[in-house]
Amino acid sequence: MCSKNTLHTLLFLSATVLSSCITIPNQFKSVAPGYWRAVLRLDSRDQPLKTNSARLDADPETHFEEVSGGELPFVFEVKYDSPEKFHIEIINGSERMRIDDIQTGRDRKTARDTIRINFTEYETSISAAYEGNVMEGFWVKGGKKIPFVAKQGQDYRFSTLRKKPEADLSGKWETTFGIEKENKTEQEKAIGEFEQKENRIIGTFMTETGDYRFLEGEVQANKVYLSAFDGSHAFLFEGKILDKDRLIGSFRSGATHYTQWEATRNEAFKLRDEYGITTVKPGQETINFNFTNSEGKNISLDNPEYIGKVKVLQVSGTWCPNCRDESVFLSEYQKNNPELAVIGLFFEKHKEKEAANAQLTKYKTKMKIPYETVVVGLAGKNEAAAALPMLDNFSAFPTTIFVDKKNKIGRVHTGFNGPATSQGAQGGWTDYQH
Repeated sequence: MCSKNTLHTLLFLSATVLSSCITIPNQFKSVAPGYWRAVLRLDSRDQPLKTNSARLDADPETHFEEVSGGELPFVFEVKYDSPEKFHIEIINGSERMRIDDIQTGRDRKTARDTIRINFTEYETSISAAYEGNVMEGFWVKGGKKIPFVAKQGQDYRFSTLRKKPEADLSGKWETTFGIEKENKTEQEKAIGEFEQKENRIIGTFMTETGDYRFLEGEVQANKVYLSAFDGSHAFLFEGKILDKDRLIGSFRSGATHYTQWEATRNEAFKLRDEYGITTVKPGQETINFNFTNSEGKNISLDNPEYIGKVKVLQVSGTWCPNCRDESVFLSEYQKNNPELAVIGLFFEKHKEKEAANAQLTKYKTKMKIPYETVVVGLAGKNEAAAALPMLDNFSAFPTTIFVDKKNKIGRVHTGFNGPATSQGAQGGWTDYQH
């Protein structure tokens, strides 16, 4: 027979052994918290994709085959604000993009738990079923579905490899997109800006119409990989290091756009002047318009609140990430310069004016935009050019028009270089003296 002390000891040891075998259930009733590694399948082709250029394919040095298979990786974190409520932060380089509009529930047809992550400002979403540490579904944009899968507990982007890089790609690169095109006028110049530390690389490409925002990736031996996903755009870059000063690669945007690019290290390279791309037609320097906002108010530069003020006209769209960056900047800029009037002229993808107004209202509320915004027409360069006939060679969203106190156009700025670039969130136009 055991003594009382011996019995207590045996009971304690039994409890300890049992507790070590018991898995404590997740205290959260929904998606598991922590880091998740997601992949968007941009292309269903299984074979490596070669260039579309006979010149490039024939040259052993520049021969390039894409090996990523069109799989775009990104990382997000699930953070619980309470046991019942959580938000998601999508991570691209130094950017953490917070998403609060999330719905979870049980699908009655499939008897599976589901999640819907809504990118309200872009009218896109991720819809997926989840079980344990796996999500599987689609990124939905404009009626198109791109396969999506995510696994919890993984925080790497492309791989866990640590192959010694053949070069440090930090610095400034003169880049040409569309090198497979025979007509050079269809090619696009850009500036690559990168920072590399061992295998990790971050940076962006600046074009004459804006930047590719926060790119993040890695360098493995003679290969470089970069990606970004922000709910509106899915960017995937893959490159080959030819030598320490030359790169060649491929670029995918979503499931439809594919092109090749090459880059040469060039710290002195500059793009065209952003103020010289879109200009004002001779004799049409004075601007005015009459548009109706969602509240039925007529918006005109003859309105009392704009008379005698310098104006900034933002030609924009809620679907455009570079426009979003500019909206953030303009909101803060106007707070610090209250004598300046800002008006957002938005071109939306909804044909129905009521739906377009509803989207702009949601966007303005979420972004906390303090200035007047109005839907002008459908998204498209031709539509913008028709609505603003005084402009010559309208090229990009956003475009910013600077107007003096007498409604005369001073300058027109094309594009916006946002916080991912060396210009920070200055947009490149703050040198304009109002």
